[in-house]
Amino acid sequence: MLYGEEAYLQLCSHILKNGHKKDDRTNTGTYSIFGYQMRFNLKEGFPLLTTKKVAFRLVATELLWFIKGDTNIRYLLQHNNNIWNEWAFEKWIKSDEYDGPDMTDFGRRSLTDPEFKNRYDEQMQLFKEKILHDDDFAEKYGDLGSVYGKQWRAWKTSQNDTIDQLKNVIDSIKNNPDSRRHIVSAWNPEDIPNMALPPCHTLFQFYVADGKLSCQLYQRSGDVFLGVPFNIASYALLTHLIAHECGLDVGEFVHTLGDAHIYSNHVEQVKLQLEREIRPFPTLEINEGKKSIFDFDIDDIKIANYHPHPAIKAPIAV
Repeated sequence: MLYGEEAYLQLCSHILKNGHKKDDRTNTGTYSIFGYQMRFNLKEGFPLLTTKKVAFRLVATELLWFIKGDTNIRYLLQHNNNIWNEWAFEKWIKSDEYDGPDMTDFGRRSLTDPEFKNRYDEQMQLFKEKILHDDDFAEKYGDLGSVYGKQWRAWKTSQNDTIDQLKNVIDSIKNNPDSRRHIVSAWNPEDIPNMALPPCHTLFQFYVADGKLSCQLYQRSGDVFLGVPFNIASYALLTHLIAHECGLDVGEFVHTLGDAHIYSNHVEQVKLQLEREIRPFPTLEINEGKKSIFDFDIDDIKIANYHPHPAIKAPIAV
């Protein structure tokens, strides 16, 4: 079995060689396989891919957004993080209040029609400014529904109570490390209709052995080129932060995928990445003075000795 970035590149090669051509919700088309697992030894460096640059600050601010239990993109925009914009933007342009130019098929036409892209960029910039500066607008159109942060921190029960899964799992790791129930689930069937996007990374479990904390993620759907590198880094960071709070070292991150796919308009980008030589993983530096993961801010988390190949751009499928 390959570990680390080799395992990720092997997944890419496997999909290109053996993937089933399938339609998808976005009408982009994918090459897909079902059921795959990668392992990353977190003692051998922080798993931020080196065969293309991955924007760690975006990974970290999104994870802190989840940890805070936030579901509104205002926090992300305040930290110059635009990765969830399209889903909130879509809600606005499909509303009765939107009176701008027609943005039908905004996620795809904007890539091939320069005039349309200019209109799209103008409307997106207007949308972002309104989210940042108009409280009522942000509350109405910036919220993505009951997505990850809500499920992690305030899962609503049938008795109208809430369960703080993340806090509970940390307490469980501290007080009963040998438990087989260190689990957090983002997949809440009742809330799926109220989410901008049903959770792709659906469930994660922690495991304590030999003073080390390991984490396994089950991801129902993985955009292998754009999304999965973020997911690897995000859950590796979460494991580091929780291990720090619990007084443990880090062990492995195990990434289990259901539908692992490469979008048809990402194939050439993947081929370019596969031509590149792997470089050593960077190291993670966190503020040792912060004891609880709920106290961390973005300035408390840094990456050192990260020397990747250049970024490779590709369109996101919405």
